[in-house]
Amino acid sequence: VGVPQLAAAVSEAGGLGILTALTQPSPEALRSAIRKTRQLTSKPFGVNITLLPSINPPDYEGYARAAVEEGVRIFETAGNNPGPLIKYFKSQNCIVIHKCTTIRHAKSAERHGVDILSIDGFECAGHPGEEDIGGLVLLARAVKELKIPFIASGGIANGTRFMCTVESPIHQNIKEKIVASTETDTVHIFRTLHNTARVFKNKVSLEVVAIERRPGGAKFEDVRELVSGARGRKVYENGDPDYGIWSAGVAVGLIDDIPTCKDLVRRLENDVEEIVGLLTGLVQTKSKL
Repeated sequence: VGVPQLAAAVSEAGGLGILTALTQPSPEALRSAIRKTRQLTSKPFGVNITLLPSINPPDYEGYARAAVEEGVRIFETAGNNPGPLIKYFKSQNCIVIHKCTTIRHAKSAERHGVDILSIDGFECAGHPGEEDIGGLVLLARAVKELKIPFIASGGIANGTRFMCTVESPIHQNIKEKIVASTETDTVHIFRTLHNTARVFKNKVSLEVVAIERRPGGAKFEDVRELVSGARGRKVYENGDPDYGIWSAGVAVGLIDDIPTCKDLVRRLENDVEEIVGLLTGLVQTKSKL
């Protein structure tokens, strides 16, 4: 859903809008998306490139080169072996945010020279890694171990949350389904294939889980048609939540409305200010005993 319409709205609201490169079918299509985003906002925005196991890998270098040539200077990377991309982006004086699900990978990205890390807990939508470490422990470890700034992400209602905004390009039925859902309405697929993904719990994802649990396990070919990306994208177009696989984090349980991006960002800012203010008021310089 990281398309120009949503990325621009987030940036206009004061956040950092992100275009997802692989949402576009080719590097040239990404160029067009970047240009369209610039027509919608004069604020900074970035591009995400996620490297995942694939039978036919996308042209990652082509996407990266197209974005840099179009003047993008903020990139989010994620997935396997990001070193070559990070090296290229840094050679072009870009800011790189790398998303990790383990401290081990975060330290590796730190050595590669990324500027900022995004630490994704087990609660996140999409791929939480294979070590099943929840956000509370993972973030506490990050504070102890990392030397560069990092963002807390995954299960905090700051990713899935933006799917459920007025400007989000997904079908209204899916937005309303998210609002009606609870924190128990996600499920992990691909556990037995060691490529775990947290997705919305529906007829298709439960069928995938059932196939994986068969005696003798399952191969990717056994679920290929069910988990097709094209089928998953149709969910956002036709509004049928049971049509295919679609990502959602446990934070669906915290979403109860469909605001504009501007209202959502303002609310997030106000909530942080209020909580910090309350914590300050709780500090006591002397014991009450």
